[in-house]
Amino acid sequence: MRRVTLVTAVVFGAFVFLGISFLLARALTGQGAERAHVLDVLRAEARGDAAAVLRQLPACAREPACARVTRARVAKLKRPGKLEILSFQPSVRVTLTRRSGTGRVAWRAGSSVPVVQCFKAEREGPLTGGGVKLLAFSDRIGLQAACA
Repeated sequence: MRRVTLVTAVVFGAFVFLGISFLLARALTGQGAERAHVLDVLRAEARGDAAAVLRQLPACAREPACARVTRARVAKLKRPGKLEILSFQPSVRVTLTRRSGTGRVAWRAGSSVPVVQCFKAEREGPLTGGGVKLLAFSDRIGLQAACA
């Protein structure tokens, strides 16, 4: 009887450990998923492809004023060359549930001068699905400017 209790406790402990490890791993990969979505938007901006940017920002695409501003912004941000992210600050560090926040990204394409933009994103933690939704991108801000 005592051996059965010990085995049950070990199995239960292993199950809890694996469950917590899984949740933590999903929470930590959210930043990478957010960065990938931001990179998709930046590539579209650098190409001058406003339609692709709006596909990544469906809430903005549904608002005529936001879509108009985004098209104008993308036209100004078009740059030739390979895109590279110089600095990335995610909207949320780690979350287990749904949270929204503002992130900051500095990038350049080819040999162009760096562009710094803020973005709003909604991240879901492992307890709420684990997705990322980009909500908006700002116009270009100063190199040392902070996002509000």
